[in-house]
Formats: sequence, C-alpha cells, structure tokens
Amino acid sequence: MSQNAIPAPIDDCQRRLGLIDTELTIIERETAAGADHTARRNDLTAERQRITDELAKLNERWEAERDLVAKIDAVRAKIDAATATTSGAGDGAGKSDGQTERAALADLSTRLRTALTLAQLLYGGEQNATTINMAEFKEEHKVSLLMGSPPGYVGYGEGGVLTEAVRRRPYSVVLLDEMEKAHAGVQDVFYSVFDKGNMKDGEGRDIDFKNTVIIMTSNAGTDLINKLFADPETAPDAAGLGEALRPELAKFFKPAFLGRVTLVPYFPLPTAIIRQIVTMQLERIRSRVRDSYRATFDWTPELVDTIAARCTESSSGARNVENILTRTLLPELSAEVLARLADGKSIQSVKASLNTDGLFFFAIN
Repeated sequence: MSQNAIPAPIDDCQRRLGLIDTELTIIERETAAGADHTARRNDLTAERQRITDELAKLNERWEAERDLVAKIDAVRAKIDAATATTSGAGDGAGKSDGQTERAALADLSTRLRTALTLAQLLYGGEQNATTINMAEFKEEHKVSLLMGSPPGYVGYGEGGVLTEAVRRRPYSVVLLDEMEKAHAGVQDVFYSVFDKGNMKDGEGRDIDFKNTVIIMTSNAGTDLINKLFADPETAPDAAGLGEALRPELAKFFKPAFLGRVTLVPYFPLPTAIIRQIVTMQLERIRSRVRDSYRATFDWTPELVDTIAARCTESSSGARNVENILTRTLLPELSAEVLARLADGKSIQSVKASLNTDGLFFFAIN
C-alpha cells in the first residue's frame, strides 16, 4: 500500500461505509414514516460491521508499513557513508514510481525473520518470501542457473531460480542467503537489477524487479563485529560499524557491487535481550505443559542466566537458545515426564533448574 496518499483499499472501504450510512439514514427516515425495512437494515448493519473490521485491519497494516519504512529510512540515515543504492524512486532511468527496491547486506542472525516480517508487512503474508541459498552457486558455471539456461543448454525453458521466483511473484521479498559464498560472477548479475530494475532470464524475457525487496545476507566481518563489541564502552554506533566493516566486505564483494547496495549491519544482541528471548521460549514450554498435562511449569533465574551465557559464548548467538531448549532441555524434560507417567503418578507442577554440575534438573510433583 502507498505510504503517503490514502491507499486505494482503505479509500474504498471508507467510500462503502459512507454509502451504507447514507442508506441507513434514509431507512430510518422511512421507518419513522411507517415503512418496514427491518430485513434491509439488518443486512446493511451486518455489512457495515464487516467493512469496519476490514478497514481496521487495513489501517493497522498501513500503519505498520509506514512505521517499518520509517525505521528502514532511519537506519539508512545513520549509515550514510554506507548507503549507495541506485534503484531509488526518481533516481535515474528505468526506476519505478512504486515500491522502492532495497538491497542490503545483513548479518545472518535474524536474516530469515527479517525477510518474513517484511513479506508480512509489505505484501500481506510470509508466503511472499523466497529464500535462495547462495552457497549453491560457488562454481562459475552455476551462476547462469539464477537466470535460467540459455538456448541449447540443459535446463533451457525451465526458468531461472531467481528470475522465475520474481516472475511468478513480483511483489515479494527475496532473501539471498550467505551471499559471500557465491561465485564473484553472481555480483555482476545484479547490476542491471540495481541500475534498471530488471533482469533478462535465459529465454530473453525482461523480469521486472522494481516491486521486489532484495535482502542479501553475509557473515563477512562477524569476527570483527564481535571484537568491536567486546567492550560496550567502546562499541561503535551504526555509522562507525558500517565503516569498520567496509574493508572486510571488500574481501568478498566488488567495489561496484558495494556501491549499489545499502549496508545494514546487525549489532550483537546484548545478554539482557538474550535473557528475554530465553524467557519467551520458556513461556512457550509453560503453555505446552499446561495444555498437555494441566500442570504448571516454572524455572529459576539461574536457569535463564546459564542458557543466556551459553548463547553469548557461542557464535550462533540467540539462535542457540532454541537449539539448547529443543535438543537438551525438552528431551530431558520429556523423559522425566514419561517416566513419571509410566509409574502411574500424576503431574501437577514442574520446576526447571540446574544441579551442582550445571545440568538441567526437574522437580516434578
């Protein structure tokens, strides 16, 4: 939906509500004169409620999109030295007047969630997000698979991995994961997308990318980021981090390529935030225990601190939270619960903590 003028769907809902209100006013006037319009009034009232609910959802989505765009623009403003995309609206030939294409190099930690959230907010659902693992294009001869094989080659007519995805869903988010692992020739493929907003596929068709949001992720410079944020007192801001990452990115990406993308560095999550994530995941386990056994589930603060500390020590960061819970805590908890049920004992409460060896311990009553 448009971020400035009132979007057409919202304007249409408002117009229909106006027409219904006018008709309801006429019905009330005629009813006062003795006419019976009960059935019609009930239909209009129900329709008005349906449109009102639809309008509320559209307004919520519009506000969310405007907020998202504002946040993205704020990030871009903070890292001016690293923002040089040439596909903005009104910035050269071949640009779209609609959704501005945004290309970004992002850290891997929240890559998928970022893409899915953008697809939900901008295009109405996570189904409008496509993920391509760029590690599969390490060899030079595989680069053409993104656009599709040319005439005379195996695979001609099957469509390219990238171009076919965008051709079928031009209004979508494309996540190109681990971009630094792809052959350097892949970068050349995107120049026409950044400059003109389109790309030719293997069959010579122009595929329109002007309404596509492209997110390119890379873990290049991860060690540098961790080093810079080892001491919170000397940690750089977004602009400083972007500048510090430039030499690291230059080891993998050509200057012409970097000059056409928007760099969005992801900050390492502080321990306090990881604790919140751990707590949120434990809350989900609490709900599952309540729904499955009608029992309570609690935990000690030390448990949260220990899991958060393990994630901080690991290079995987917050992604390790789910790994610890699903591969360690939950299997051990399930074994304890099943053993108790096998003995014919009921379960009323579960409390998770750590024993003296630092292992998970469950007090089940």
